[in-house]
Amino acid sequence: MVGMNTLKEWVDLVCRELDIADAVSPAAMQSRVLDMSRDVAHDVARPAAPLTAYLLGLAAGRTSDPETTADELASRVCQLAQRWADEQGGSTAPESPPNEGSSGRPA
Repeated sequence: MVGMNTLKEWVDLVCRELDIADAVSPAAMQSRVLDMSRDVAHDVARPAAPLTAYLLGLAAGRTSDPETTADELASRVCQLAQRWADEQGGSTAPESPPNEGSSGRPA
């Protein structure tokens, strides 16, 4: 398991590399994205989590206030994932897609 210091250091480093350190609150972003990713991975499919996180970033970045908007968007995505699971008859998330390993790459 990744330690919180490692995760914080990594997020801070990526924010600086992408020149967005002044546009994002790493602490708020971290819990928002991890919580949403957990819900999507559980209710939809594990590989959907990072893709959804990427889409959340794109959608939030298109707004005038990405930091504030991201909370509302993440909440909507979590609700969507729950509806997906309900419509599919409960949690349908497999450990990984068929013929793929845990890395998401073909086995």
